[in-house]
Amino acid sequence: FSEGRGRMWSRCSTKPVAYKASKIFLKFIVIPVANYTSNYRLAEVGKFEPPKLTGKYETGQLFLHRVFGYRGVVLFPWLARVYDRDVPNKKESKPIEESMNYNQVGKEVKGRAHTYYQVLIDSRDCPYIRAQTEAVTFLGNQDNGRTLYAVPGLDYIGHEDVMPYVAVSKRPIRHDLFDKFLIYAAEKDPPFCARETLMAWQERNHPWLELSDVHKETTENIRVTVIPFYMGCRESQNANVYWWRYCIRLENLGDLTVQLRERHWRIFSLSGTLETVRGRGVVGQEPVLSSQQPAFQYSSHVSLQAPSGHMW
Repeated sequence: FSEGRGRMWSRCSTKPVAYKASKIFLKFIVIPVANYTSNYRLAEVGKFEPPKLTGKYETGQLFLHRVFGYRGVVLFPWLARVYDRDVPNKKESKPIEESMNYNQVGKEVKGRAHTYYQVLIDSRDCPYIRAQTEAVTFLGNQDNGRTLYAVPGLDYIGHEDVMPYVAVSKRPIRHDLFDKFLIYAAEKDPPFCARETLMAWQERNHPWLELSDVHKETTENIRVTVIPFYMGCRESQNANVYWWRYCIRLENLGDLTVQLRERHWRIFSLSGTLETVRGRGVVGQEPVLSSQQPAFQYSSHVSLQAPSGHMW
């Protein structure tokens, strides 16, 4: 790569490259393009901006994902409660409530406020990232059915995963919802503003989009982050069934390459039932986590006979 003044570039490649954030920001980024050839070519994408150490990013902020390397745009923020078993008493984080919001499974960990974002993923990057791009699903409303519908190219990311940049193009993200949700406004910063359709969509779908709790723990250098979402209640054979989806990110923080070979879940419903699920891999894959590709993210679903329960 050549030196440049904070500019980002794209070139032909088979996969994107994700960089870890540091005090010195990389000036260039490798982004895949649709047609791969043996001859590399560079095209300017934009310029990195300093990350926000305080405050939050606004609707329309363009970013590069720190872990998965995809291009995206912020739609709106969520204020989540993070239960991090690795740093339960971190002084600089403020508890959301002084005497409540404790995780009741295992050791008690106080929930602390942290900003997450609902984002759109650039469709050009979807084939190259190790994360499901149809992970955001919701229940259909027809006849109390179990039909699940997916919204492709939606994701939830933490504030620390945002590597902000300013684009060269007026339409820097390719996604079917980009033009429906955002409009270019050169005088604004960032120069993409929410349309009324985005605000209406957020309000209408708030119940199943809302992110409230995030759970984190590291075991033998494997960092696991779990985000549960309540999807709604449906009637089945004269009984209520409560549906949840959950998103899991696995990150290898060590030097040793590891592979996820099987899953073993115990699912307890507050109705008193206990179910055990065991099998090979997750979502049909047995991902390898190495120093070159340290992270993997997937989403799945579970139904309970009570409004809440536990999985471990």
